[in-house]
Amino acid sequence: MDVSLLTWVITCVVILGLFVFDFFSHVRVPHEPTLRESGFWSTVYVGIALAFGGFVWWKWGGTFGGEYYAGYVTEKALSVDNLFVFVVIMTKFMVPRIYQQKVLLLGIVMALVMRAGFIAVGAAAISAYSWVFYIFGLFLLLTAVKLVSESGEPVEHEREREGRIERFAKRFLRTTDTYDGDKLFTKIDGKSMATPLLIVLIVIGFTDVLFALDSIPAIYGLTQEPYLVFTANAFALMGLRQLYFLLGGLLDKLIYLSYGLSLILAFIGVKLVLHALHENTLSFINGGQPVSVPEISTAMSLGFIGVTLVVTTVASLVVSRRRARKLPSTR
Repeated sequence: MDVSLLTWVITCVVILGLFVFDFFSHVRVPHEPTLRESGFWSTVYVGIALAFGGFVWWKWGGTFGGEYYAGYVTEKALSVDNLFVFVVIMTKFMVPRIYQQKVLLLGIVMALVMRAGFIAVGAAAISAYSWVFYIFGLFLLLTAVKLVSESGEPVEHEREREGRIERFAKRFLRTTDTYDGDKLFTKIDGKSMATPLLIVLIVIGFTDVLFALDSIPAIYGLTQEPYLVFTANAFALMGLRQLYFLLGGLLDKLIYLSYGLSLILAFIGVKLVLHALHENTLSFINGGQPVSVPEISTAMSLGFIGVTLVVTTVASLVVSRRRARKLPSTR
């Protein structure tokens, strides 16, 4: 896949422009978005992401177009899991609803910038060492097991993680416990102090980076093109703010989402290990020669990811509805 520097520059400018537009049209004036507003703009950003996939398909062919769509769907699914963490963070810090938009958007932009660094490092490592796929694959398999083991008490695990980030941030910042509108800094007795909103921003940004440790290896299991990895991440994060307000209480009903995501990560982990064996250069495996193993196609990956997400979502909503119906009778 030949991507010119000009294409990279135009892509980055367009993505930055969309975030700037989002800020000035929806976030600059604090307000709580309505379901109609959130639903409309969520649809718009998903439409832009799908249209971009069509552009990739037209420009570079169906193989790369399929890889982009598989990566985008995977990243979008993983980002929905992030929303649950965002809810925990907002609740813990008691962030007023009208100020949540700003901190979410800035946190997402911060996360995307840091993810770009991960993507660049991943691309360099893959280009130099084919055995990196073994590490990525095993890491995803371990992450899948960890995700299932933590599914019983997700809130407790997330609070512990966020608490460590919060303590680290407060070691280097003078902070106040009171909000000052949607300001990140305020003046108290002539001294500049960080408001809780800045701490929330830092927690959200770095928490998303921790999620990137799973998602970046996962998408490199679907495509080895840095351009597709970056754009799939960017478009998956874009519109995440609107999705946060749109889904709202529905997140609590997605009780099997963690299991579905763990299954997807395990599947991609196996795909990476198979690919590593196919490209093997390690002397202690098959004498340093490639191993003849079947490889999982992009179409199969996209189908598996799509079916898993549909089954997980439907099962979650059906079981949640049944539990809600039984609840009054247990009182």
